[in-house]
Amino acid sequence: MSVSNKRSRITAPDLKARKGGEPIVSLTAYSAPMASFLDAVTDVFIVGDSVGMVLYGLPSTLGVTLEMMIGHGAAVVRGSSRACVTVDMPFGTYQESPEQAFRNAAKVIKRTGCGAVKIEGGVEMAETVAFLVDRGIPVMGHVGLMPQSVNKLGGYKAVGRNKEEAAAIISDARAISDAGAFSIVVEGVMESIGRAVTHSVPIPTVGIGASAECDGQVLVSEDMLGLFNDFTPRFVKRYADLSLEIEKAATNYSKDVKARRFPGPDNVSQPAAVKKE
Repeated sequence: MSVSNKRSRITAPDLKARKGGEPIVSLTAYSAPMASFLDAVTDVFIVGDSVGMVLYGLPSTLGVTLEMMIGHGAAVVRGSSRACVTVDMPFGTYQESPEQAFRNAAKVIKRTGCGAVKIEGGVEMAETVAFLVDRGIPVMGHVGLMPQSVNKLGGYKAVGRNKEEAAAIISDARAISDAGAFSIVVEGVMESIGRAVTHSVPIPTVGIGASAECDGQVLVSEDMLGLFNDFTPRFVKRYADLSLEIEKAATNYSKDVKARRFPGPDNVSQPAAVKKE
């Protein structure tokens, strides 16, 4: 019998055990190539419904469908081998009832092979989280600014600016934690609230526009890489500006086409890094 040397994926229980320990590195991914590029340094891929805005040009996440999430989730699973892949449940696929949530979450798990699902909501979603977890589906929560509630909130803006809102966010996080979630994304809150939430729950918090004291951080990869310019949150740190490189490459390609600088395949030259022997 041969023994496989293939490394094991990080699991939801692995991430849960990271509370207060080594910070969790999380990024979004929507495709197999992007997942393969980022897998070695990423603990958890969130296949976010932000795909609707980043890749499809939608004005919000509300138009994203379950089939879209399944397709992108399966691609990320195929393109990675290390990170725990967590797929967003899109708007309207889990809010009606715990039973609806289970049917759709089970479909996502079966068809993508992902390790967990993520749902938005606090106290009102605690019963649903418990229902899913009791039936074998790991759940990542999401509190604070919840993009699927953009119409209710009146736009994408930081929440928790007064004592009532702050108390509600902390209560939401506690409820989701008590219900059995393995971690919670905390988005778009005042830094003091992100810190308070992190210290109030026994499971890891993953911040995005929250606090450096969260147990991990997540960014939309296209924001991090400078590939999405329609809207950049103030908290985003860009580590590259690949959009400029893409534009430069396309411009040079266009010039070569127009100048007819393309020889046939028998004598085409290739860069040394990719030249075949």
